[in-house]
Amino acid sequence: QVQLVESGGGSVQAGGYLRLSCGASGNTFSNACVGWFRQAPGKEKEGVAGIDTSGGVTYYTYSVKGRFTISRDNAKNVVYLQLNNLKSDDTALYYCMTNFVTRVATNYKPLGRGTQVTVSE
Repeated sequence: QVQLVESGGGSVQAGGYLRLSCGASGNTFSNACVGWFRQAPGKEKEGVAGIDTSGGVTYYTYSVKGRFTISRDNAKNVVYLQLNNLKSDDTALYYCMTNFVTRVATNYKPLGRGTQVTVSE
């Protein structure tokens, strides 16, 4: 079973940037669409960005379009999420996921521990 390890989160001021990384162990995810979702306290899980196996097709939820960029390196078995021009509404625990879906089920269990992104005004 794939295990995912997210990293790169932190605390930044509004307008700042971060780069999240997600590595896989136990199996490769090079043959899967992968992506990121986030969950803020008291809110539902939200699919943020996804990318197809080749990296040629991407998806972004409306609120992050133009600010976030997803990419992947299949040789390294890593997926990245560049977060630019961060806003306080981006504060959440970010998880990566294989077989990405835009609408993440409430009871979906992440394969990693996530990485916290905190944006202050």
